[in-house]
Amino acid sequence: MEYRKANLNDIEKLIELRKQQLVDEGIEPNIDIDAELRVFFQNKLGEGSLIQWLAEDQGEIVASGAVIFYEFPPSYTNKSGKKAYITNMFTNENHRGQGIETKLLGKLVEEAKSAGISIIWLGASKMGRPVYEKFGFKEVDEWMELHL
Repeated sequence: MEYRKANLNDIEKLIELRKQQLVDEGIEPNIDIDAELRVFFQNKLGEGSLIQWLAEDQGEIVASGAVIFYEFPPSYTNKSGKKAYITNMFTNENHRGQGIETKLLGKLVEEAKSAGISIIWLGASKMGRPVYEKFGFKEVDEWMELHL
C-alpha cells in the first residue's frame, strides 16, 4: 500500500470517492453535485486549507481521508483559534478492515499537529466511529445546526 497527498490532478477521483462515501453513509444521490465538488476541491486544495491523503494499491486509489483547517477567534480553551476538521474518510469495500483508515487518520492528525492545531473535530458515521474511538476521539456535543 502506498500513501500520498492528493493534488489537483486527483480531483475527478476525489469527486467519485466523496460520492461513494455519501452513498455508503445512506445519503440518497438525488442531485448532481459534481460541479460543486470540483470547485470545492480546486479551491481548498489550491489554497492549502484542505489536505487529502490517499492510499493506493497497485496504482488504484482505494482509500482517502482529509483534514480541513479553520480559523476561529482565539479563546481561553484554544489560544490560536485554529481548528481542524477530519472529513472524506472512505475505504473501498474490498480494502476495509486492513487498518488503512487508521493509517490515514494518523497522517491527518500529524498534518494538524504540524499546522499548530490543538483541536480536531469530526462527524463520525456508524462505520467510522470505532476507528475514531480507538484513536482517542471522544464524543462531544458542542454545536447545534439550523437548516434553512
